[in-house]
Amino acid sequence: MTAKTLVTTTMAAALLMSAAACRKAPAPAANSTSTPAVTATAQPAAGQPAAGQPATPQPPKPMPVQLPDVLARVNGEAVKRVDFDLFIKNLELAQGPIPTERRDEVLRGVLDRIITFTVLEQEAKTRNISVTDPEVDARIAEMKKPYPNDETFQKALAARNMTLDRLRNDTRNGMIVDKLLQGEVGGVPGASDNEAKDFYAKNPDKFSQGESVRASHILVKVDEKADPATKKKARAKIDSVLKRAKAGEDFATLAKANSDDGSAQQGGDLNYFTRGQMVPAFEQAAFTLKPGQVSDVVTTQFGYHIIKVTDHKAAGKVPLEQVNDRVKQFLTEQKKQQKADEFIAGLKQKSKIEVLV
Repeated sequence: MTAKTLVTTTMAAALLMSAAACRKAPAPAANSTSTPAVTATAQPAAGQPAAGQPATPQPPKPMPVQLPDVLARVNGEAVKRVDFDLFIKNLELAQGPIPTERRDEVLRGVLDRIITFTVLEQEAKTRNISVTDPEVDARIAEMKKPYPNDETFQKALAARNMTLDRLRNDTRNGMIVDKLLQGEVGGVPGASDNEAKDFYAKNPDKFSQGESVRASHILVKVDEKADPATKKKARAKIDSVLKRAKAGEDFATLAKANSDDGSAQQGGDLNYFTRGQMVPAFEQAAFTLKPGQVSDVVTTQFGYHIIKVTDHKAAGKVPLEQVNDRVKQFLTEQKKQQKADEFIAGLKQKSKIEVLV
């Protein structure tokens, strides 16, 4: 949990945004079935109904079509439309246009985020929390890493109506608020083994895994619409590689030398995947093979494949010992989030917040 989840400096984080050829498009994320992710629902935010309790959602108050220059005041400090508009612009750049039917909900949510950040920023200032210029420089440097050069980075800033000075200022403020929050939740005790065991026992559905295989493949690409001569040449190549694989040559070495897929450098290894993640012909062949077996040539829209299965796991429940550390980490983050929610709710309660729209 960081200030990025709360603040107008999400616009800075947005600057950081920017498959194997047998997977469906778009391919779902393929988690290794040996260490599946914990996907439990997080604790409700302060003031929200707990799970299992009837919720009575209220429609958001409509936002005016024309917004005033000042949308709210937090302890006398103005929340300005220019900052609100900048947040909305960056939100839309990252996620697309706001649907008309959700306009009031999204805009009210953004306004609440900015108000929340302002409350936190004021509290951090009261406590004299600060960050150094080198710390800010390091964070900006991290933001620049995905860009090939400074010119591209500057263009990304301009697309968001953001100047470098504004980015530095917002980044500094976000880091200060982050320090404030980390100071509040830093003393929260980590989850215990018993808590993890209890969560595991009460949420069996979170730890189920489907049947899965781990496979490697060699791909010789050829377009479905290619002319017969091109297809014949590609087929001759894959047949030659298949003969060598069937004769016992090292599959990974053959993949590195002959595969046109991005997995070639990993010896063709695709890690574990479950049913539904690969295109049908590839999936059917992979799930039919036994560990150690090599398929005949499999044709898909990507070209010609040879598949070798290295492991096959039946559907079942992931053992606790495989996920214990991840469950503890998840539960610890829940505790920290709850502590942060309570802290923020307390600050907002003692603040004078005037919403003017």
